[in-house]
Amino acid sequence: MTGMALEHAILVSLLEQPGSGYELARRFERSIGRFWTATHQQIYRVLKRMETGGWVLAEEIGQDGRPDKRAYSVTAAGRDALTGWLREPVQPEAVRHELAVKIRGAAFDDDAGRKRLIAEVERYRADHVATLDRYLISENRDFPDRTDPGQRLQHVVLRGGIAYERMLLDWLDDVLGTLRDL
Repeated sequence: MTGMALEHAILVSLLEQPGSGYELARRFERSIGRFWTATHQQIYRVLKRMETGGWVLAEEIGQDGRPDKRAYSVTAAGRDALTGWLREPVQPEAVRHELAVKIRGAAFDDDAGRKRLIAEVERYRADHVATLDRYLISENRDFPDRTDPGQRLQHVVLRGGIAYERMLLDWLDDVLGTLRDL
C-alpha cells in the first residue's frame, strides 16, 4: 500500500493512546485533523474495516448508566502494517490551491470582482489567524513534557503547522497589498 490512508493516521493515534471511536474522532478534531481530516462516520467505517482485517482489537467496556463503549487498540498485525508504511518513501504532495488560481484570475475581473476577492481573502486570512491561535494555545497546553519522545515528535509536527500558518498569513498580507494596489 503506497501513500497515507486514514488507516495509518488511526493506527498512529491509537498507538499514542487507545480509545473509543468517539475519543478518536475528538482527537482528530483537536490534533491529527490539522494534517489529516476525517468525519466521525469515516473514522467509524475505517475502524470497522480495520477490526475485520485484524489491525485493531475492540473491547467492550461497560459504563455506568450509559451504553457500553468499544475501546480500540492496535494488534501486532496493525503495528506491522504501520511499520511497513512508515518505511516507504514519501512522495512530494501536489498542492492544489483554489485561492491562488482565483488571485491570478483577478486580472480578468472588474473592480467590483476584485473588491469581492479582497473580502474573500480577508475572510480566508481570518480563518487562518484563528487556526494559528488554536495551534499556539494547543502548544502551550499540550506539551508540558518536552523530554518524552512521543510528545517531542507530536510537538515538532505542531511546530510545522505553526510555521505553515505564519508563512500563509505573510503571503496573504502580500496578496491583499497587491490586490489593493491594482
